[in-house]
Amino acid sequence: MGNRSDARWSWALRAAAPGSRTTRLELFYDLVFVFAFLSVTTLTATYLTPVNLYRFLLVLALLWWSWTGFARVGNACRADQGILPLVGFVTVAATFLLVLSAPEAFKDRAGGLSGPLVFAGCYFVIRMAQLSVFGRVDRTDPVRRRRFLLRLLVPTTATALLVAAGVVRATLPEGRFVVGLQLTLWTLAVLVEYVVGTTVAWHWWVVLSAGHWAERHALMVLVALGESIIALGLGPKTGLPLTGPVAVAALLGILVVAALWWAYFDTLAFALEQALHHARDKGARLRLARAVYTYLHLPMVAGTILFALGLKDLLAEVADPATPPWGWPVGGFWGGVLFAGVCLYLLSIAGCWWLAVHEVHRALLVTVVVLAAAGPLAFRLPEVGALGVLAVLTVAGVGWETRSENDHRRRVRQLALEEQLATEAEQSRWRQRHL
Repeated sequence: MGNRSDARWSWALRAAAPGSRTTRLELFYDLVFVFAFLSVTTLTATYLTPVNLYRFLLVLALLWWSWTGFARVGNACRADQGILPLVGFVTVAATFLLVLSAPEAFKDRAGGLSGPLVFAGCYFVIRMAQLSVFGRVDRTDPVRRRRFLLRLLVPTTATALLVAAGVVRATLPEGRFVVGLQLTLWTLAVLVEYVVGTTVAWHWWVVLSAGHWAERHALMVLVALGESIIALGLGPKTGLPLTGPVAVAALLGILVVAALWWAYFDTLAFALEQALHHARDKGARLRLARAVYTYLHLPMVAGTILFALGLKDLLAEVADPATPPWGWPVGGFWGGVLFAGVCLYLLSIAGCWWLAVHEVHRALLVTVVVLAAAGPLAFRLPEVGALGVLAVLTVAGVGWETRSENDHRRRVRQLALEEQLATEAEQSRWRQRHL
């Protein structure tokens, strides 16, 4: 890897450093994933059925895998140096087209390009762009270069399954068998990437900077929480008056989002990064990065977006003049989406604590059990009432969680503060000498 220190532009890749953090260019790339999450959420909310919900989860899984691959690239090399900005722009363009084709990813519409083939082609371009960086890094190692061909087979196989799923839907008669076969092919594509991909590519995974890896994933959790905020703003139909029930529902939604933010960012985000720093052994660090961040952060993001889906529909109905003042009874399906989203998020938080710090956070687990038990009763209430039950139980559970680990919380936060102050002091000394 080139690591020249002169200021002239070079196409050479520059290795990242153990203290690297997220670059502004990576934040720019994340904007397209903000658009991706928003588009997929809006598309699913327009006609939410169990089948469409599963399709949403499949698309989200592939989007997440595309993003986390780029996070690995940015952790190994400096994302704003050498050829990487060009690779990033190709990724952004392909991701944007992929999201535009998402409404037709499962069933092509008459006229225009084939949606399933565009989706599969864009996914292939994204994955190949990421792997091309690692191929360039490994070009001087004969063993790794030969094994690289095996690594290329993983996204190629996944893409072939996506193409086959599109062809099946276009050529066979419409029916449950065809829908089931298509979903099976998509599921296999996801499993190939997540199971086979991590097995084959295990030796290529690099977590050089624990701070960068933790920060990138924390930012995506923040993006997912932002989906709920956007759902609050876009839920009520345009032009309708702001009524009391709508205002109450909006405040309750903000309360839930704030509690979810607190559950992750108050202590856990610091604790996870510190655990990653403590993992000096390469294998231990990679296992922690894969299990806690790549795998467990996906259901965390999915749970947040599921909550946003339910919140968007709830606010739209409450704002409708034809709806009773506090909404219709929320029902099992939409109520399940709301409550399941929060439960999935909190379970992921508890899983992160267990895998990273080996602590059982009973408050979170009890909160999930209480939410699951209260759900069937809350589903009979008007929509705003059900949201109120969800908000009260979530806030109470997160508050209990914060108090129950108070001493540990102080230690983790104090250590994070000391690190921040030391970094700021070092940056100030550097600026005084050079600027």
